[in-house]
Amino acid sequence: MTHHFIMTGFFSFALSRLLDFRIKYPPFNATLNNGLSNFILHCKQKPLSAPSEAPFRAVVEMVSGDSRIFSGESVRLKCSVPDVRSSWSHLWFRGSEQLLQRGQHLVLWEMKVKESGKYYCKGVRDSQVGDIKTLLSLPLEINVDGGWVILQVPPEPSLVSDTLKVMCRARGKPPLHEVILYKDAVEVMRQNGPYFYLTNLTHEEQGVYSCRASWDIDRRTHSVISADASVQILDVLSLPVLEIVADSDLIPANKMKLICHLQYNARAPAPPINYYFYKNDNRLGTATSENHDLVRQTPGQYSCRAKVPVLGISRWSELKSFGQAIGT
Repeated sequence: MTHHFIMTGFFSFALSRLLDFRIKYPPFNATLNNGLSNFILHCKQKPLSAPSEAPFRAVVEMVSGDSRIFSGESVRLKCSVPDVRSSWSHLWFRGSEQLLQRGQHLVLWEMKVKESGKYYCKGVRDSQVGDIKTLLSLPLEINVDGGWVILQVPPEPSLVSDTLKVMCRARGKPPLHEVILYKDAVEVMRQNGPYFYLTNLTHEEQGVYSCRASWDIDRRTHSVISADASVQILDVLSLPVLEIVADSDLIPANKMKLICHLQYNARAPAPPINYYFYKNDNRLGTATSENHDLVRQTPGQYSCRAKVPVLGISRWSELKSFGQAIGT
């Protein structure tokens, strides 16, 4: 706003001096009129406005409850904005529908099955040019089950070599005398407690799980199977993919850029990762913490390797040919 006031004052002062000059020196009026029009057109610009969307994303997390609950149970969510310099209000959404509730915390009391869905939040604050909003958070999905048994699994993917804990839970917490865990409709484990532990995970454990719980009430046995729940298993390091960029204006002549693309899924705080680049199985330079390197353009078979020394994990990309026929 200060810049706007300064420009307005300068514009008024300059305009008054031009008018005085035109009165004193009539022969120059035609030239002055043309220059005055251009000057007004140039100076009468709209003041700069602040962006209506902040360059960061709100974060939604679960404070209490679970991502898979029985109808009648409650969940509490929290919305955080990664900006400590400003005071933010918080908006909540289920799918594309904005909820009436506002505030950093959203309490969903005694939830109904129809309230299942993906929940989002967004930060908003006032400014001199109107509301500024953050990017919409990533979704947090809540499944509300109207049945008698649910299988609770972690909402986020598990990692190879991790231990996965799942719980087969019955409504009302009756004493269970038999619990069966299924994967892809095939029995995996059978026991008398609600918790199952899958240790030293591999990709073989990825799939769709369910459970059956049995209990006795009034001399009658109740045996109920849960709805399906998906379990995803990720590598800590995905298979690297090498990209070679040689035809960019941003790269010096006779050079090319090697980029090692991968997904790093280690739990926070993630230990450092090192990148290595190779030509014809010979290493180019030293290890780097960045996933790219600038090298001289020469024909050959190129590859990259990613290594996490602390975890003892290392993975190679496939070979990529540059400047020569494949197979030569």
